[in-house]
Amino acid sequence: MQIYAVGGAVRDKLLGLPVKDRDYVVVGSTPEAMASLGYRPVGKDFPVFLHPHTHEEYALARTERKTGKGYKGFQVHADPDVTLEQDLARRDLTMNAIAEDEQGQLIDPYHGVNDIQARVLRHVSPAFSEDPVRILRAARFAARFTEFSVADETMALMRNMVEDGEVDALVPERVWQELAKGLMEQQPSRMFAVLRACGALQRILPELDRLFGVPQTAQYHPEIDTGVHVMMVIDYAARAGFSLPVRFAALTHDLGKGTTPPDILPRHIGHEERSVNLLQPLVKRLRVPNDCKELALVVAKFHGKVHQVGEMKAATVLRFLQETDALRQPQRFSDFLRACEADARGRTGFEQQALPLFPLLLEILKLVMSVDAGAIARQQSSPEAIKEAVFAARVTAMESMYRFPLKEAA
Repeated sequence: MQIYAVGGAVRDKLLGLPVKDRDYVVVGSTPEAMASLGYRPVGKDFPVFLHPHTHEEYALARTERKTGKGYKGFQVHADPDVTLEQDLARRDLTMNAIAEDEQGQLIDPYHGVNDIQARVLRHVSPAFSEDPVRILRAARFAARFTEFSVADETMALMRNMVEDGEVDALVPERVWQELAKGLMEQQPSRMFAVLRACGALQRILPELDRLFGVPQTAQYHPEIDTGVHVMMVIDYAARAGFSLPVRFAALTHDLGKGTTPPDILPRHIGHEERSVNLLQPLVKRLRVPNDCKELALVVAKFHGKVHQVGEMKAATVLRFLQETDALRQPQRFSDFLRACEADARGRTGFEQQALPLFPLLLEILKLVMSVDAGAIARQQSSPEAIKEAVFAARVTAMESMYRFPLKEAA
């Protein structure tokens, strides 16, 4: 039995990056032998075990044979006769197909070290085309390793996979899983650039793909192209270290601009409502988690209106806070403002734009929430009277502390 470190741990070590998770492949063993040594089986589709002390993953060397479309269409063969080279051959990219033995020697049959040095993302073998998830992974690695480019032959292979319908067999959970990971990488726009270049974006997220080439008013959007704007927005959100819900909301906030009637371009009147209407089936289709879905819908609906807050009277500002459900979900409202910040600054020449109203809104929200609604309610005789009295008390508190309209006060 021989044990080798494989995958990301070896790759990241070679790149001089911190090594987080370590995975190992075991050659020349069986499930029974692993169990007898105290390893705990956890794999459902193929033999994977947890080390009895470190709890790191050890997988038996295996090969895979394509039996149907999609990433589940495989028959796995794990056997003591499977060699290390055969196991590495089934991996996606050469940079992930390098092994290290227990003496620290590298085994690199597919020249992954050379590709790391050349900063190239290259498929290991034609077997890459058997699993459409690998397109998403290659795109995600482009977003993580921003100095790397996809090899021409790998991009051609990915285009062929899209044309053959392999991407259409992806299950929603895997699409979301990879998109979510990609959004959390260093430069998310590179993931979508790769997906768009091979044609996969049009199949996976047609609502996003159609934004490219759609013009916006140059006065407010010097970058002109709506797709370019959205990419700038998600990259700003990444540089700012914003959470996944904020980044997803940033990605989807302008979907409605892709369906703007041509005769009114480059204006996008009513695009917020159209964005919501496109977003609702999208989040259902990809089974997006509730925190991401709910924030994205609020941002899509209100990201335009938030910039009008400075011109509103106190009562109108309060209604805006109620519309966005800020009083019940203040943390989500903070995230809403973060997504709107990314939208405002994800524009050519506006990267450092001052947004003084955003922190002011959080102060006002805190003040409004400090009003003792319970004490007011006890003095009223009906639900309607309670509602009106609480609203009036909140407006009074706002006007006692701030001058409205806020823009004039500033």
